Amino acid sequence: MSLISLIIALLLEQWRPLAERRYLLSPAGRFADFLLHHFNAGERAHGMIAWALGVVPATLLAIGAYYLLHHLSWLLALAFNVLVLYLTMGFRHVGHYFTDIHWALKSGELDKARAILGQWRGASCERLSAEEVVRLTIEEALVASYQHVFAVVFWFVVLPGPSGAILYRLSSFLHRRWAAGGDSERAAFGSFAAQVFRLLDWAPARLTGVAFAVVGDFEDAAYCWRTQAAKWPDPSLGVVLASGAGAMGVRLGMPFLSELSPVDRPELGLGDEADVGFLDSTIGLIWRALVVILFILLLLAIAKALG
Repeated sequence: MSLISLIIALLLEQWRPLAERRYLLSPAGRFADFLLHHFNAGERAHGMIAWALGVVPATLLAIGAYYLLHHLSWLLALAFNVLVLYLTMGFRHVGHYFTDIHWALKSGELDKARAILGQWRGASCERLSAEEVVRLTIEEALVASYQHVFAVVFWFVVLPGPSGAILYRLSSFLHRRWAAGGDSERAAFGSFAAQVFRLLDWAPARLTGVAFAVVGDFEDAAYCWRTQAAKWPDPSLGVVLASGAGAMGVRLGMPFLSELSPVDRPELGLGDEADVGFLDSTIGLIWRALVVILFILLLLAIAKALG
């Protein structure tokens, strides 16, 4: 049932991407801010309570609803899985940025590509070169595909029903929403959410790295993962980016000049500088990796049926 649910949800999301900000992020943001306002007293323990209230009830409710619907009819349980996956998974609602940047660069409209990338990243990109625009676009695409597809798929498969998808996306959202931003009280409050999210990110990031290596240049992907990933500020995203860069044979990371000051970043990957052609390679890598993961799920389903 997991494989069928994933395929249907992916097809639905490709056909009609959800306006996530309108239907999900706004109400979720209001609830997260409510918890922050009422529980933040500058203590980690208060953040633990707020995280539990924000994540645990929804996760348990999903488990209970799944088993109840499965008891009534497997079709109802399947529909519930698909609905939750459709709400929690999906690259397309940010994929339009990637597509628009791709077309702008192919048309020679560098300023337009910079503006679109700035909207995607939430920061000005007016001083970036064409190579830097491509490099950052590839990085954003790899991270978005991981956070909105691969990690969600992993936790959906691991936990009962669609509860894993809910657990991951709510944890991710609260982690980002409660990020410190230089506020010491908020840092203590959000530290538990950050720690839980790092734990949830550990396994799916490495599975994604393996999938990228399998469908790309395995030797270079493994080398970049082993020697470069830990240098990235977020080690789990470092695994995704380093293995993806190595699999494609492109150089990512590296410093760039932002609107205010230079941004110092470690180098990831091997091979050529990023150019427009690597944007096609990025989409190909993501889809091939997803097909590999779905094929593994198919084999597991067959083994379960035969066993």
